[in-house]
Amino acid sequence: MKRWAAAGLALAVIGAATALLWARFASNGRFIPTAHAQRGPVHVLVYAKGDLRALRAVPLMVPPIGGLVTIVDLAPSGTAVKAGDLIVAFDPSEQEFALEQATFDLQLADQEIAKAEAEAAAQAADDEVSLLTARFEVRRAELDASTNELVGAILAAQHKLLFDEARDRLAQLEVDVNSRRDAATSSQAVLRERRMKAQVALAVARRNIENLQIRAPFDGFVTLRMNTMAFGGVVFSGAVMPEYRVGDTANPGQLVGDLIDTSRVEITAKLPEYDRANVAGGQDVRISVDAVPGADLQGKVRSVSGVASRQMFGGGTRQYDIAIEVAGDTSRIRPGVSAALAIACQTFDDALHVPRSAVFEVAGKRSVYVRTPAGFEAREIKVVAFTESVAVVDGIATGAEVALVNPNAAAHATAPTAPGASR
Repeated sequence: MKRWAAAGLALAVIGAATALLWARFASNGRFIPTAHAQRGPVHVLVYAKGDLRALRAVPLMVPPIGGLVTIVDLAPSGTAVKAGDLIVAFDPSEQEFALEQATFDLQLADQEIAKAEAEAAAQAADDEVSLLTARFEVRRAELDASTNELVGAILAAQHKLLFDEARDRLAQLEVDVNSRRDAATSSQAVLRERRMKAQVALAVARRNIENLQIRAPFDGFVTLRMNTMAFGGVVFSGAVMPEYRVGDTANPGQLVGDLIDTSRVEITAKLPEYDRANVAGGQDVRISVDAVPGADLQGKVRSVSGVASRQMFGGGTRQYDIAIEVAGDTSRIRPGVSAALAIACQTFDDALHVPRSAVFEVAGKRSVYVRTPAGFEAREIKVVAFTESVAVVDGIATGAEVALVNPNAAAHATAPTAPGASR
């Protein structure tokens, strides 16, 4: 009997101890996980996902030289090129014909100018002879008229008429010579204008032929665009448009691809609002490129947007744009791929921290639920920094026991019934 009494007493003690222990983790019949506020070093790392993009890209555009042009040579998408390499070439037959026509017009204009100048020189020589003859006739008539006092009236009148006629002929000849000289000058000006027009056409044709060959202005790689005119301009729903290829035609000004500069690459990403305060320009970033395993790069935060934006399908969370400058060898990576970012922010040597899940918004203020003899009590805190797992806080004592879930919420799992308790 004593043995059974001792066993019963032991079971009662165990039940009471279990009930007291369970009461420590139960509130109103619900299980509340907790943790203690601790002090220690905290390294703030902010993780994000970003996209790589080139700081410089040149569009490969069909030159504006007229109508449709045909692609006769094209570097495949993804081809690495050096500065000066040929990327795309268009059919130059029309421009070569225009070049030949302009060359012929220029040669013809040169010949016409030479002919006009020779004719003008010959006419000027004839006019000079005619002027000399007319001046001689005027001088002779003038000498004959000077003897009028010694001759009869009839002969004197005849001398005067001949003098007036010679003088008028000289005046008319001078007018005609000036007119012919002006006409020759105008004709030569027209021919020179025609020659200049032919020179311009020749230069345009040569330039167009050069522009029909697009060469790389710097080292990079080629990305081709989709040919939206591949099916005659008709695009069906769900249809996949092919890239441009040799033999395709394109309109002037149409983009057939891009040349991407891989020597200067940056990463753009978005930060949630709670991480914005931890990130600033100049901080170091560790970069892992998903598409190139082992390509661990380093970078620095170049800029952080001061204005937040909301994502339409992101639950209304405010986010901030961030730009990161990539350092080191970027030859293995290609813009357009994604990268994982680890931004090294502040380091606290002796910081009071709690699990991140222990921080709640209570009445619009950041708070934690601290266990007291009367239950859990919400206390306002100041959050100094967030990491992925902890929050550096101020406003509670070291060792304070805080709830990891909201004790006032109704959607917590019901704690199991303690031994000896009635259901």
